[in-house]
Amino acid sequence: MNVFDRVAEERRALADLIAGLSEEQLRTPSLVPTWTVRDVAAHLVLGLDGSIGSFLWAALTTGSLDKGTDKLTWERAKRPVPDLVAVLRGQAASRVRPPGAGPEVVLTEVVVHGLDLRRPLGIVRALDEEVLRAVLGVLFDSPARQFLKKPWREGLRFEATDLAWSHGEGPVLKGPVQSLILAVTGRVVALADLQGDGVAVLRQRFGQGQG
Repeated sequence: MNVFDRVAEERRALADLIAGLSEEQLRTPSLVPTWTVRDVAAHLVLGLDGSIGSFLWAALTTGSLDKGTDKLTWERAKRPVPDLVAVLRGQAASRVRPPGAGPEVVLTEVVVHGLDLRRPLGIVRALDEEVLRAVLGVLFDSPARQFLKKPWREGLRFEATDLAWSHGEGPVLKGPVQSLILAVTGRVVALADLQGDGVAVLRQRFGQGQG
């Protein structure tokens, strides 16, 4: 699999989707707590026409990388949607990536943020096995996981019901692979799709209680 080709496919699919959204849909809260669907679109563009320097400066002036990313994302979201779509489509084949990161990390970000905006809109995109396995590899197996891994993921077993894949030992979380991807990246809503004793454990770790 040429990973960057798959990245380009996902970016173009997102560009087509975003171009057809209504203002109401664009204002819909995404799975990222501080972002709307429009903000997610802007963030995807920010990764293409922003610079490492701008991220570092925003982090320095706001006190954290997360706050700096929010600031840059909200600023970019003020641009007309057709402009965002044009960048996302026109630079779909870009091979820019974070320092030290492989193309699979870029694919993972595009796939996860695609889920962030599609799920609240009730839009489903099937992803083929190669793409899913590449994303799972980043989240669970690759050296890049040190940047994504959180303590609350430890001591749990994740099992996909629509793909021959599992990882870890401990209380089980079982369900569709896209929901597992969302759960392991901190999207609480995905827990509703999963089964097993690990669901309550992860819900508690998310600070949501047992219910």
